[in-house]
Amino acid sequence: MKFVDHVRIQVRSGDGGAGAVHFRREKGGSVLIEADENLYTLMDLRHQTRQVAEDGQPGGSQKATGKSGKDIVLRVPPGTVAHDEGAGEVIGEVTAHGQRLVLAEGGIGGQGNAAFKTSTNQAPRHAQDGTPGEEKDVALELKLLADVGVVGGPNAGKSTLISTVSAAKPEQASYPFTTLAPSLGMVYVDEEASFVMADLPGLIEGASEGKGLGTRFLRHIERNAVLLFLIPVTTKDLAGELETLLGELRGHDPALADKPRVVAVSKIDVLSEDERALLPEILSEAFGPEETVLPISSVAQIGLDRLTGTLWERARDERERSNVEG
Repeated sequence: MKFVDHVRIQVRSGDGGAGAVHFRREKGGSVLIEADENLYTLMDLRHQTRQVAEDGQPGGSQKATGKSGKDIVLRVPPGTVAHDEGAGEVIGEVTAHGQRLVLAEGGIGGQGNAAFKTSTNQAPRHAQDGTPGEEKDVALELKLLADVGVVGGPNAGKSTLISTVSAAKPEQASYPFTTLAPSLGMVYVDEEASFVMADLPGLIEGASEGKGLGTRFLRHIERNAVLLFLIPVTTKDLAGELETLLGELRGHDPALADKPRVVAVSKIDVLSEDERALLPEILSEAFGPEETVLPISSVAQIGLDRLTGTLWERARDERERSNVEG
């Protein structure tokens, strides 16, 4: 399935039906989005760029109610944000399954003559026009709702890690930017503990200014509760690489660099046993005692249980904190 995280659509709600003598009002159809937890991409809307809801239909005689225009409901993944491009405003977002958001409200139907009765005029011969529908250019933007987002440079081993600890099967290769779009995987720590991990495209210096894959993937990090920074053990300056990654996050949004994080130094299978024995001391000296740094190898499956357990604890703590604050 192709991953699409940004689409532009034109939406138009239906006009409210005009009131008439003996006719009661009827409403035009609205255009809405609805969150569907079974969707992970906006791909289905890529070729549905204009959505027009029905106008309200005339009512019948004897004060009969007219038929309201049918709503259009567009299914989108949780985490979808809607922007009114004309007004330059955020319309809103849907984050939970079944949650709905109105993009364009249907026009209100005009009132029939019964609404204009007075004590001296029991049969008025005039009615009210309905209000027109709304027309908007809307941008839909998906920000993945994942507990843990994996951040690292190209070829840091992100795809290998997520395919090893979850059922996700992202593309893997030895060339830069193997991951061209995010993928999600469910990680099961035990029968009662699990979390969602997002494999995000490689981050390079200058990404916040549009280099590499640029800012397209950075918005997904906004919704991750915990960040896992993956740095290959062969990197010359381990702490410097972490600071480069954090700097790119700050360039996009300073708050991103303050998210709870875990650092994993990957690919330690390339080291000898003697070199691995010295690694804890080397990492402590490089990163300092305050940083949580775990040595791992996805290929040799070294340190993965400790890593996933630590990530689950951090994600759980963030969920509990969010529930208290929310």
